[in-house]
Amino acid sequence: MRYAVTTFGCRVNQADSLQLELQLRARGAVPSPIAEADVVVVNSCSVTAAADQGVRQALRRVARENPDARVVATGCYATRAGDEIAALPGAPEVVPNDDKESLVDRLLPGAATTAERFGDGAGPCGALVSPASIGRVAFMLRVQTGCDEACSYCIIPTTRGRGRSLEPRRVLAALDHAAASGFHEVVLNGVHLGSYGRDLDPPSSLTALLRAVDGHPSDVTCRISSLEPMDCPPGLVDLVAASGRFAPHFHLPLQHASDRMLRRMRRPYTLDRYRRVVDRVRERMPHAGIGADLIAGFPGEGDEDARRTLDYVASSPLTYLHVFPYSPREGTEASGLPGRVPGPVVRERARALRDVGADLSRRFREGQVGAVRPGLTLDAGAVVATDNYLKVRVPPAGAASRRVRVRITAADPLSGALVP
Repeated sequence: MRYAVTTFGCRVNQADSLQLELQLRARGAVPSPIAEADVVVVNSCSVTAAADQGVRQALRRVARENPDARVVATGCYATRAGDEIAALPGAPEVVPNDDKESLVDRLLPGAATTAERFGDGAGPCGALVSPASIGRVAFMLRVQTGCDEACSYCIIPTTRGRGRSLEPRRVLAALDHAAASGFHEVVLNGVHLGSYGRDLDPPSSLTALLRAVDGHPSDVTCRISSLEPMDCPPGLVDLVAASGRFAPHFHLPLQHASDRMLRRMRRPYTLDRYRRVVDRVRERMPHAGIGADLIAGFPGEGDEDARRTLDYVASSPLTYLHVFPYSPREGTEASGLPGRVPGPVVRERARALRDVGADLSRRFREGQVGAVRPGLTLDAGAVVATDNYLKVRVPPAGAASRRVRVRITAADPLSGALVP
């Protein structure tokens, strides 16, 4: 069978798609362009209306380019509004998130497999594939899914369900698999990663998992994906700083710097708590990349609220921002809140935050000039992705996914030279 997988959205979806591909290859399936595939899987996102639109466009394109293919839609949009997807041209099959792990059995029922399915024990998680053959430098590993929080703007708890964690032995088995496949970096991710272990028997924690990962016998580097600030205790920061196993990179969603707006968003922390977490990361790891998500124009946001966010981020140790203009998501509490901010104001506030984010990134790049950082090569060796989340242009020097060290020589454009 020839297959193609198209993925939208977050790193959790990317991890799910990678596991799907590994399982398909273990059963003899062969990757193919969409126009030539027997089966096309679209792993959908539904975090915004724009994400929904992108998924619909992709499914219509598949119906035009390959009308004979079996088309399957899974992921969060397929879970939230399966009827909408099923009504699209070609009548895609809908597989909600709860059934995603059985998707390979649906596509290749009874097919012989060369490896265990991911999650079926402490064995391998699919076919052994090199980074080059799968088109990825980092191995995306979902160690947690679902969310028990109730942020007022977020639809994802209804599409991913309650928090569920992968047992530590299975996480370590996946690291075995990644190392055996030739990956040098594994990204640990989850829908609410910081809640890892709360559902296990006996209960555990993300910090406990990281200690176990730290003791893994391979030399694989692990990168922690997005982590909520209330789930980032000092002990976790200190472990990352002292270990040498983990990339010095934290992505800590803020969403807003006004405590009043954080309460309306139902975010369980204050700006002061967030500030203390970020300051500790910077104190323990002066070279770390630190990112944040921000929402501009949330219902009820006034000029003073917007100014508080601008003032904080401009003076913070953050190194990059992901800025999202607020858009209502049907089915969320926020979609019914009063005080809708006019569209032009939302866009202007988002633009101002992006400008501050660009300045933060520039300052961080300038501060890294002269530093030597470890990283992995991308783009046939012409770019190095550093441990602290920079992409440094270098003279082409061979294949991708090689471990190298790069001396950063210029900030704009960000460039450097490989060193022994």
